Formats: sequence, structure tokens, C-alpha cells
Amino acid sequence: MAFDELITQVLVYIESNLEEKLTLDVIANHFHMSKFYFHRIFAACTGKSLNSYVSMRRLNAAVGLIKQSNLSLTNIAYQLNFSSQAAFTRAFRQAFGVSPRALANGTVQIEVTGVPQIARRDIKNFNGDLVSDFNIVKFQPISIKGVVFQIDLSERDFKTKIRSQADRLMEELPAGLKPWNKPCYMVYSDCMPGSSKFNVIFGIEAEFESPLPNVYPATVPELLCVTLNYKGDLLEIGDLFATDALKFLKVTRLRAANQHIELIQRFNQYRDLYETYDIFVPITPSNLEEEM
Repeated sequence: MAFDELITQVLVYIESNLEEKLTLDVIANHFHMSKFYFHRIFAACTGKSLNSYVSMRRLNAAVGLIKQSNLSLTNIAYQLNFSSQAAFTRAFRQAFGVSPRALANGTVQIEVTGVPQIARRDIKNFNGDLVSDFNIVKFQPISIKGVVFQIDLSERDFKTKIRSQADRLMEELPAGLKPWNKPCYMVYSDCMPGSSKFNVIFGIEAEFESPLPNVYPATVPELLCVTLNYKGDLLEIGDLFATDALKFLKVTRLRAANQHIELIQRFNQYRDLYETYDIFVPITPSNLEEEM
């Protein structure tokens, strides 16, 4: 069974047993695996530790119970295996930025989320570490034109903003230029140290006129990059990709390049904008480049 299929089953099991004891021992034994091996696979597939994932899903379940039941916050805390109401409140505030009491009083709204989808990608053993399969490539220069905007990863609506900007451009493109079967690109750039804000352009390799006020051309130069391939919702892989990138840099002893371009996402066609894509991360030249 592929790793992503296995962990999908694990997530379903966790969701069905949030009120039960869900330790590494319990879950590894249920799936007939060693704790060490299960921990490595789970972290590689989700980008999270088992404990942090279980806590996140219990808090999500708590949102549903607060909104849809008459249970007290204390009962909800103990029902979902938190050690105390105080521990539950601390975890809830850390996750959502508000207290569970604020949700219960109706002063804030939080939506219940479904079980996350596992992004599918090849995983390999590299020097004893499970890492996302990667290649070192030279990204060939391209000239694109597209919609330019800024996102702040610290804001809750940044995913909605990316989707809406991409959809706006597609709606405005002439029919003959819509990249249904052609590549399109999302380029992130100019993140200042310590900042969560990025400039972004979503565009295609074509010249066109657009009534949108924020459509501009851009050139991406040749770059030495690590490339990773993912299948799954692009905007739901943040933790996973961050873990993959940090692990890659650690095991290869490479460094992210000091470029104004931070990240490039290439989609084979717009139809697959949320399905299949390559991610290119600029890196500094090294002896790996000499081996290419």
C-alpha cells in the first residue's frame, strides 16, 4: 500500500476515535507498525507530528460541539481527552486566536473543517531520512503576463485571495488564450526577513490585453532549483511543503538562494490548478550542480 493511502486510512481512524486514547503506541499497534516507522511515515505525509495533528482535529471537533450541542465547555474538554478545561482553553486560543467562550457566546464564527486530504507525492529514503522525491534542475527563463497582488500568510483569507485572483484572470482572458491545456505559473517574490507578506503574479506565457488594473508582464530568469511534484489541493499543503523544504535543505546541506524570487509553481494546465503541479525553490550553486 502506498504511503498516502495508508495515512489516509489513519486520518479516517483518528477522526472516528477522537474521544478515545490516540497515542503513538495505540495507533501504530492498530496499523501493525513499529512506533518509529509509523512516526516517520506520518510526519513525511502530513508535515505534522501525530500529537499536533490529533490536537488540531480534537479542537475542530470541539468547534462542532460548541456550536451544535448543549454541553458545557468542561464536558467538551474531557470528552475530547483534554487534561482540563484550562488546557483545552489554552489550546483553543492558540489554534483560533479566540477563546471557546467567545464562540459559545456567538461573538465569533469558526467553521468546522473536514478531514484533510493527503497530498500525493513520491517519497524516497535519502541518507536515512524520508523525504519528498526531488530533482535539482535549471529552471529555464520565461516571460509571463498576469495578475499581480500581495498576500499575507498570517491572514486567514490568503487562500481565498489567491484563488479569486487566479479565477479573475481566467475570466478576463480571451478564449483563445485560456491555458486549458497549457502551463500557467504562480511566482512568489520579495518576502522581507521576518515578514509573512509576498508579492505574487499568476500568469501565462502570452501577450494579451486585459481590463484588469493590476495585470503586468514579468520575466523569470534562469535559476538553479530543487523541484518537487505534488498532487492535491495546492493551498492545503503549506505545512507539508514547509516540512519538505526544510528537510531537503537539511539532508542535502544546500541553502535557499538569496533571490527576490522565493518560489515558483508550475501547473501543466489550468484545469489542474488545484490538482497537479511542480514547485521550484531557488537554491545556491554547489557541488550538486557540477554533477548535473
